[in-house]
Amino acid sequence: MNAVLFVNPRSGGGKAARAGLAERAREGGIDVVLLDGSVPLAALVEEAVAGGAGVLGVAGGDGSLGVVAAAAIAHDLPFVCVPAGTRNHFALDLGLDRSDPVAALDAFFGEERRIDVGVVNGRVFLNNVSLGVYGDAVHRPDYRDAKVRTLLDTAASFRGAGSNVQLVDDLGHLHRDPIAVLVSNNPYAPGPRPGGPLRPVLDGGTLGVVVVDAPRIGRDPARAWAAASLEVVASGAVAAGVDGEALHLEPPLSFAIRPAALRVRIPGSRRSGGSRSS
Repeated sequence: MNAVLFVNPRSGGGKAARAGLAERAREGGIDVVLLDGSVPLAALVEEAVAGGAGVLGVAGGDGSLGVVAAAAIAHDLPFVCVPAGTRNHFALDLGLDRSDPVAALDAFFGEERRIDVGVVNGRVFLNNVSLGVYGDAVHRPDYRDAKVRTLLDTAASFRGAGSNVQLVDDLGHLHRDPIAVLVSNNPYAPGPRPGGPLRPVLDGGTLGVVVVDAPRIGRDPARAWAAASLEVVASGAVAAGVDGEALHLEPPLSFAIRPAALRVRIPGSRRSGGSRSS
């Protein structure tokens, strides 16, 4: 069966092209599909699977990774992440060298392990789904190294409207119109981890949930907990960032973790801090 790599040449400001990624992949016996936007990525992946693809890889942003990962799960095929996007959030948590996308090609013939994925209303996400003030937080320079802390700091200075959603936390408390909600595929570490994975494990079997309410005197506005599932209700469509992609989701938003759902291959010489088995 063939190994297939889907390459978005526009991701990361042309990172794949600068690295000569497509050429190096073909030299290694990997079939390459260049994305030009004329055909949906999901359709291209299904076409590759029908043609005998046995390993599915993608070089692009985290949103593109989610599409290919969903197909890999559906067809029980191994998945390869090649860091060719801007932030390469998922690659960081896998322990890959984000500055060297060519090195990640070794994963097509590397070690395999299973990790969790999150699902919201049937849509797979590898990193997180965000509601509310997230758009302000991601523009802060320290966001990548301390995701939760930066979210809380941003929310503390936020003076806009809430997120127009409601949810109940693990203690049974109702959160009405919180400023920010972040639901992640496994919880984030609470403090900075410069250069290291932001999520200590990717196979812990739980969602990470962070909710930030409007500040009130005598009450900590932030709550964080782990859960196997979560439901968020709203009166209308909810603006969300799903692995960094701006979408509108129809309520209720039903979140769940799918333990060990994704077969991930990594270069044989690397072991990530983002797995219990590492």
